[in-house]
Amino acid sequence: MVRDREGTADTVDSVLASSLFILGLAFGSFLNVCIYRLPRGLSVVTPRSACPKCKHPIAFYDNIPVLSWILLGGRCRQCRTPISPRYLVIEMLTGALFLACYWHFGLSLQTPKYCVLAFLLLGLIFTDAETKLLPDKLTLTGLALGVFFSLIVPINDLARQFLPDVVSMPFRTDVTVRLLSFLDSLLGAAVGAAFIYGVGAMYLRWRGVEGMGLGDVKLMAMVGAFLGIKLTILTIFTASIAGSLCGLGTVCVVWVKRTRRFMVSRTNAGAARSRAWRSAQLVYRSYQMPFGVFLGSMALLASFVGKQFLHWYGGLW
Repeated sequence: MVRDREGTADTVDSVLASSLFILGLAFGSFLNVCIYRLPRGLSVVTPRSACPKCKHPIAFYDNIPVLSWILLGGRCRQCRTPISPRYLVIEMLTGALFLACYWHFGLSLQTPKYCVLAFLLLGLIFTDAETKLLPDKLTLTGLALGVFFSLIVPINDLARQFLPDVVSMPFRTDVTVRLLSFLDSLLGAAVGAAFIYGVGAMYLRWRGVEGMGLGDVKLMAMVGAFLGIKLTILTIFTASIAGSLCGLGTVCVVWVKRTRRFMVSRTNAGAARSRAWRSAQLVYRSYQMPFGVFLGSMALLASFVGKQFLHWYGGLW
C-alpha cells in the first residue's frame, strides 16, 4: 500500500512496482560503473565494462543485473577472479530504493524525484566509503537536478509559513509557488553547503588538519537543493550524531583490542589500559572518517521519514 498526499491508502500497481524494481536494478548496474570509474577519472560511457584483472570485455549476457553475478558464482567467466559482492548489493539496494520511493510517494512526480536522489546518494555513499572521494559529476549534477525538480515538485519550506493560502492552490497553476519552491531549493543548498564549509573551516583552524572536504560541501548543497532547509538541517544534525557514535565506537574497539594485546606482555592492567587508550586516541586522530557516508545515509532517511519526524518533534513542544 502507498499513501497519497491526503494520507489515504492506494493499492500498489504490482506491474508498475515490478517494472520500477527492475529499472532500479539496471540503474544499480550503471551505478557500479560510476563508483568504479568516476574516482579514477574514467568515462562511464566508454569503453565497455571489462574484468579489472584480465581486462576481458564482459559479454552482454554476463552483465544482467543480479542474475549474472549469481549464475557466475561471483567470479569472472574468463579468469575466475572473484567479483566483489558490492556489485550485487548496490544493484539490489537501488532496486529496493526505487520500489520504496513508489511505495512511499505513490504515482506522482515525487517518485522520480526521490528515485534520482536515492540513485545519487547511494553512489556517493559507496564511493566515499571506498575511496573517500565524492565526485563532482555526481554532486554537482545532483545539485542542478535538485534545483530543476524544485520547479516541478514543491518543497514549500517557506511557502507553507508565509503563504499558506497560496500553497493550498493547485501547484501547476501558480507561478508564485513555483518561484517560492525554487527559492527554497536554493536556500537549502546554500544552508547545507555553508554549514559544512563553516564547520570544516573551524576544525582546520582548531586542529590544523582538514576535517571536511569540499566534496562534503557539494554533497550537502545537493541534498539542500532536493530537500529544502528543514530536512537539510535534520540531515546534518543526525549525521553528526551517527558519525560521533561511530567514532566513539571505533575508539572503544581499538582500546579494547590494544588493552588485550598489551596485557599479554604487561602484568599491570592499569598501565596496559592507559597505554591502549593513548594508542586508540592516536588511531582515531589519524583516521580519515568518510563523513559523506553519514550525510548521504541520513539524507536518504530524511527523504522518507524526515517530515514525519519533524511533525512529531514539533508536537512535543
